[in-house]
Amino acid sequence: MKKIDIHTHILPENLPRWAEKYGYDGFVHLDHHQSCRARMMIGDKFFREIESNCWDPSVRLGDCDRSGILIQVLSTIPVLFSYWAQPADAYDVSRFLNDHMAEVVRMHPSRFIGLGTLPMQDPQLAIREMDRCMNELGLAGIEIGSHINDWNLNDPALDEFYKAAEELDACLFVHPWDMVGKDKMPRYWLPWLVGMPAETSLAICSMIFGGVFEKYPRLRVAFAHGGGSFPGTYGRIKHGFEVRPDLVAIDNAVHPDHYLGKFWVDSLVHDPDMLLKLISLFGHEKICLGSDYPFPLGELHPGKLIQSMNLTGDTPSWLNYRSAETWLGMSSE
Repeated sequence: MKKIDIHTHILPENLPRWAEKYGYDGFVHLDHHQSCRARMMIGDKFFREIESNCWDPSVRLGDCDRSGILIQVLSTIPVLFSYWAQPADAYDVSRFLNDHMAEVVRMHPSRFIGLGTLPMQDPQLAIREMDRCMNELGLAGIEIGSHINDWNLNDPALDEFYKAAEELDACLFVHPWDMVGKDKMPRYWLPWLVGMPAETSLAICSMIFGGVFEKYPRLRVAFAHGGGSFPGTYGRIKHGFEVRPDLVAIDNAVHPDHYLGKFWVDSLVHDPDMLLKLISLFGHEKICLGSDYPFPLGELHPGKLIQSMNLTGDTPSWLNYRSAETWLGMSSE
């Protein structure tokens, strides 16, 4: 069966020394200390070790062929968002990353679909670059963070961006970054295990309660990691709306049940019971295969969970590719 993986990350093999160019630190650079390996560095601080599958399309395609993935949807690594930087500098970084993304897609148009990244801290610059991504570079949409510095995703400052995304028919992929409470979680990889799921729930709740889906009903939004902690705590979320509307329903009086099935999530939950919960909550038409390739917290054999569950009817086809095609704006077979 055809498989489309909507959640994979890529970066160029070589990054400029942006800190030297702009005169302040915080930007990622690569230390290629071994063949086919590199350290992602922020200044002199080690962030992550990566391998050539993070930048080499031929290595990625070999992995795709072994796991039966026909198409990868590519997006940048969230640490490269640079939302904290000066807007003009983040715009420059975004253009560099998007040019690279478009080139990878041009090299293998039947195997890769690209999502751009934007200087979201300046919505006007973000709209300008989104227009270029969609109309010049041929990308399918945009990856954005679960918040934009001090703005949650319902902030009015983002209204023009959402309007433009609708008009440009750009799908949006929301990925957690800069995790909430990270300073209180210095050990045990807790920002990734606890903070990331909370970030994604924060993003979903902000868009629901802030009325984003109500104001921009044609937005096609997918959330990473199965929606994070949102599905597992949805009972509490809806109960809060029902019993304390004076605190919860202050910007949007529509019950959150109305929005279930109005956005997409990926399948990256590592648990068959939770995947069944996603199907029950959102419907199989709103769940897309996602692996977080090539990182170890992702699904090491993309699509293995779906395949292992012996799902019946047309559910496997929706999870493996049809939901992704709908989110991407492609025609589904």
